[in-house]
Amino acid sequence: MRTDVSLSVRESSLSSRYRQVRDLSVALVRPLSDADATVQSMDDASPAKWHLAHTSWFFETFVLRDFVAGYRLHDDRFPFLFNSYYEAEGQRHARPRRGMLTRPTLDEVLAYRAAVDAALLTALPDLPASAQALVELGCHHEEQHQELLLTDILHLFAQNSLQAAIWPGDPKVPVAMPGPIQWIEGATGPVEIGATADGFAFDCEGPLHATLLHPHALADRTVTNGEWAAFIADGGYADPRHWLSDGWAWVKAEGVAAPLYWERQAGVWTRFGLDGRRPLDPAAPVTHVSFFEADAYASWAGARLPTEAEWEAAASSHDPRAGNLLDAAGPIEPRPAAGGPAFFGDVWEWTGSAYRPYPGFRAAEGAVGEYNGKFMSGQFVLRGGSCATPRGHVRASYRNFFYPHQRWQFTGVRLARDL
Repeated sequence: MRTDVSLSVRESSLSSRYRQVRDLSVALVRPLSDADATVQSMDDASPAKWHLAHTSWFFETFVLRDFVAGYRLHDDRFPFLFNSYYEAEGQRHARPRRGMLTRPTLDEVLAYRAAVDAALLTALPDLPASAQALVELGCHHEEQHQELLLTDILHLFAQNSLQAAIWPGDPKVPVAMPGPIQWIEGATGPVEIGATADGFAFDCEGPLHATLLHPHALADRTVTNGEWAAFIADGGYADPRHWLSDGWAWVKAEGVAAPLYWERQAGVWTRFGLDGRRPLDPAAPVTHVSFFEADAYASWAGARLPTEAEWEAAASSHDPRAGNLLDAAGPIEPRPAAGGPAFFGDVWEWTGSAYRPYPGFRAAEGAVGEYNGKFMSGQFVLRGGSCATPRGHVRASYRNFFYPHQRWQFTGVRLARDL
């Protein structure tokens, strides 16, 4: 019998956190039909039930299979279906064809989750510290998939001409347009960025290291829908002077003329969200814009995107649990909200920094070493979290990353300029 009180408290805390994370994922899909949860709207997105199953596969594979003696897989066909990109775990179902998996059904996936949960919670008190660390990693991994789950559902429902709502939304009193952007002078000289030894962090957030900041200032808030509409009205999407070469080629090839989900109806801009199609709120932060669009807007505005070091140095004095972040599933749908300035929540903020390793970065041994490091090519860093990011998931050192053309996530813009 264990007598280590601190260890038992940690197990209890980890058990509670595990239950909370797993319950939220199930709550997020509660409004969906089996068909809603099965369809894949594009190669970059995944069906809702795949997200539910993959996060369960993560716990089953890296914890139950590897650390619980005598554990038998719930279904020995599932690893092929629900492995995402772990080469060390063998062959897998092709990502662009996840929407072809009509079986297992949503109910069968939920039963799989329940079986994994029961086995893991039973095993948790006797797991070694290394396995408990993997449970903690798995919880953070699932929170990433909760955000992906919401953005993938949004993209799926946007393809349907019914423009159906998942949640009814919240008819809020209109918020007055914010005043002009105010510029906050940033730190200058050597600063340290990256994760410290305190608390959880993904491997790509470290090591802590010094970098040099030159005189600069950051905007006190993100760019609004109203300001972006002015960019459109001024011909921003038709003027190659503001665009990177790859961005201009993307605009022309894809016919891009506004942020994703924007549509002009009877001369008025509307947007589609998890609450259906609504009139655009000009005071709310602009979202669903690509790196290419963010960079072009910054050029048009006579500014630039911040570096991730500039952003982190400025955000480190702010509370990462503050702001418009995800707390629960419905009845109010997550969306960027008009309001006061915050470094966390509402929209992920594009930086001008390439997603590359920090000095001294080393990927972990084994399959979990494939988690982040192998993707450090051709992508750009975003910071701060969004309205679909679970509260408590992000921190100042958190590095999100996407390819420059991608915009189905809740991505927005904070400007910077040199001084």
